[in-house]
Amino acid sequence: MPVITCIEDLKAIYRRRVPRMFYDYAESGSYTESTFRENCSDFQRIKLRQRVAVDMTGRTTESTMVGQRVAMPVALAPVGMTGMQCADGEIKAARAAKAFGVPFTLSTMSICSIEDVAEAVQAPFWFQLYVMRDQEFLEAIIERARRAHCSALVLTLDLQILGQRHKDLKNGLSAPPRLTLPVLLDLATKWRWGIEMLQTKRRFFGNIVGHAKGVGDPSSLVAWTAEQFDPQLDWGKIARIRDLWGGKLILKGINDPEDARMAADFGADAIIVSNHGGRQLDGAVSSIRMLPEIVKAVGDQVEIHLDSGIRSGQDVLKALAMGAHATHIGRAFIYGLGAMGETGVTRALEVIQKELDITMALCGERDVKNLGRHNLLVPQDFLQAWG
Repeated sequence: MPVITCIEDLKAIYRRRVPRMFYDYAESGSYTESTFRENCSDFQRIKLRQRVAVDMTGRTTESTMVGQRVAMPVALAPVGMTGMQCADGEIKAARAAKAFGVPFTLSTMSICSIEDVAEAVQAPFWFQLYVMRDQEFLEAIIERARRAHCSALVLTLDLQILGQRHKDLKNGLSAPPRLTLPVLLDLATKWRWGIEMLQTKRRFFGNIVGHAKGVGDPSSLVAWTAEQFDPQLDWGKIARIRDLWGGKLILKGINDPEDARMAADFGADAIIVSNHGGRQLDGAVSSIRMLPEIVKAVGDQVEIHLDSGIRSGQDVLKALAMGAHATHIGRAFIYGLGAMGETGVTRALEVIQKELDITMALCGERDVKNLGRHNLLVPQDFLQAWG
């Protein structure tokens, strides 16, 4: 077992073990990738306020997320094609999250289906919904999530139209991968991944193939998906989805104060401040930089979570101290999954919790719920109003 000291250690192993098209799928943004980069680099601009001579015994990272007790305020974010990063990846990540005590969110575009994960994990998880034009499919997948006892619906609002990701087009991204010569040459060096993938039957989009009308194989799936993301999604349709679901609703993709106010007035249980990891609107402001304006806009009207750019426990602490109630990680757990499977996801969570705990102590805090702006040194221009 290699010595893992940080998320970057897992990323290095991940890059060696996972086929290039799936590494690039996770580790890229849209167009120039400026928002993708700034999601991380803007965290580095925020500095920590060191405090001493404070009793540091009895520390805790425990908190809640939409009423659920968690070992730390970090959820595993929905990531499409997680089962292509590692065989049965969604199941392995969900198991690791359950054992650790944090929420796992299954993507609509997962390889393992809702039913696969529910049967394997035997515990509630969250389900992320993309709104499709096919109303019959939409209603059915919401019902499937209800039958699987999913404890929250995470409705993604920022993918009505797909932002272009150059690497995915150049790599010919597909699930499973099309066996072109470049892909075969790459797979020849990823034998561990290949052996595990051959041992599973889950290689297609499990929530769609066999469930959407007319989609029974990968070729029909491509055509169906290209037409299905609903560009007409608005607050009226969100209200109908809320009524269909009837449970806890989290709105993901909020990156503007006005949208945050509308979500709060709508009555969402939580919002996730997110720009889709820099994969949609390139040139959008980073999530962490937009967070203070959103906190100012909605206060405690709605539970505020933050997604996009978190790669460490220090990043988690900074997000919480800037006003978020909780955070979500995507790439950070994917690095662990691709590197070491379920063990790697657990290791990623352990790394983040340890960094959060130690940094919290050195900032003079014992309870993660007490973090605030008093723990940070923030550049004045970081908080400037955007015109």
